[in-house]
Amino acid sequence: MSRLATATARVVKGVARFKPTRAPITLTPEAIVRVKELLQREPTANALKIGVRQRGCNGLTYTLDYAKDKAKFDEEVQQDGVKIWIDTKAQLSLLGTEMDFVTDKLSSEFVFRNPNIKGTCGCGESFSL
Repeated sequence: MSRLATATARVVKGVARFKPTRAPITLTPEAIVRVKELLQREPTANALKIGVRQRGCNGLTYTLDYAKDKAKFDEEVQQDGVKIWIDTKAQLSLLGTEMDFVTDKLSSEFVFRNPNIKGTCGCGESFSL
């Protein structure tokens, strides 16, 4: 699968704007629309996969990839016809997170509102737990 190059993500410490559900992550209506658009562009993908990796000045960053197959221990979240698979390493760091898609005059990006993070870098791309 190709790496998702059409979207960026930003991490924000804060509480979700929508009422949380029992799902590890919730998506705003804007994020749902954007994920559907992205999955339509990549017909071989069955879901978007969220992961974490060490990167940036604060330690961790989220990754978004197209996914064809679900790994054995991936968590699956389905919301309004959208499938998100969460990599095993990212599951604990995402609990209670809201995924949003924000567009302004300068950028369009996914924003993760995560109550679990302890700090973010100045650019908002990396975080620490």
